[in-house]
Amino acid sequence: MGWSAYRPTGLTHYNRSLSSLGYTLVTPIGGEFAYLLNINGAVVHQWRFSDLRVSYGRLLDNGNLLMLAQFKSTEAISQDRSEETELTFEQRVRSLGGFANVLREVTWDGETVWEYKNDFMHHDFCRLPNGNTVVPRWVELDSEFSKTVRGGQRVRRRNAPPMLGDVIIEVQPDGTEARRWKVFELLDPRKDPICPLDSRVEHTHVNSVDVDDKGRIVFSARTNHRVGVIGDNGKLVHKFGAPHIYHQHHASWLENGNVQVFDNGMHRVGMTRSSVVEYDLEKDEVAWRYTAPQEQQFFSGHISGAHRLPNNNVLICEGAAGRIFEVTRTGEVVWEWNSPFYVERLSGGAGVYIFRAHRYQVSHPAIAGRQLVPDRYRETNQMHGLAG
Repeated sequence: MGWSAYRPTGLTHYNRSLSSLGYTLVTPIGGEFAYLLNINGAVVHQWRFSDLRVSYGRLLDNGNLLMLAQFKSTEAISQDRSEETELTFEQRVRSLGGFANVLREVTWDGETVWEYKNDFMHHDFCRLPNGNTVVPRWVELDSEFSKTVRGGQRVRRRNAPPMLGDVIIEVQPDGTEARRWKVFELLDPRKDPICPLDSRVEHTHVNSVDVDDKGRIVFSARTNHRVGVIGDNGKLVHKFGAPHIYHQHHASWLENGNVQVFDNGMHRVGMTRSSVVEYDLEKDEVAWRYTAPQEQQFFSGHISGAHRLPNNNVLICEGAAGRIFEVTRTGEVVWEWNSPFYVERLSGGAGVYIFRAHRYQVSHPAIAGRQLVPDRYRETNQMHGLAG
């Protein structure tokens, strides 16, 4: 259930006949760089953000990189201080996982072309075809609503700080808000309780958002073990969760209309392990699940994601271990890469955390026609033991 600091890094396995060819984008959490890897696991392009601690990025069709991050100048607040009453709302959110205060879009060469600042956004984003961007953000909940929320570990004390909840906002290119959806009102405070082993600092802790071509939003509420679907009418039209998933991340739409989820597996009944789940909304059941042959071989208690590939394989990011691997529908591992990029954590020590990874096909508009060769980044590849 852990990983060795002396494990082999870089490409450790590659089945050429079954793997889906393409370039993999990885962003070590808290560092300055985002890297694009070839199928052999070597860096063929990189972006540097000298003023940011990056969290997560995605390539856009125009070849630009959209990056969620926090400014290095932002004062860090320890996570164990999240319930202190003397902290302001702005300070409290800095103590929470997934905190970010800037979305930055840069060109292939790193030139900033758009930036949106918001001290309360976190975790994820989705760029829409109309150029708007959907992103979750924290809000403070009133005391009367907070009293109706069930679950979580109650701490009896006076003057407790307000509980935090989530809204999802749609931001226009000029930075103005076009729409918002109140997740804390869409989920039921009684029927969708907070996990009993979690604190009551947050009601929902939304850690992923994705929008399909019908305008439906799928979101993951980690602390409630819930995935929800918001229809184009702004109402909750579907939800599912435990016992199928626990403390999940990265709920995303598939082309067949199903939803794919990285099931972290924290606080589940039985052996702690992670899995990837495809959920059929129409039948309201699990359509497919990947777990390791030996359950202990695959686990990440937080972060992480799963990206469906054109050949129906799944690229899995086992985020806490910095391990990215590709599996077939039958569960065979056909590509594996372990991150050599250690980043110093604000809380101390170094880690190889990766929030999520994506693979882009050679024909993808952001990739097509570009000369991507590892020799251009020979020093980076040699420094980290990444060959060709």
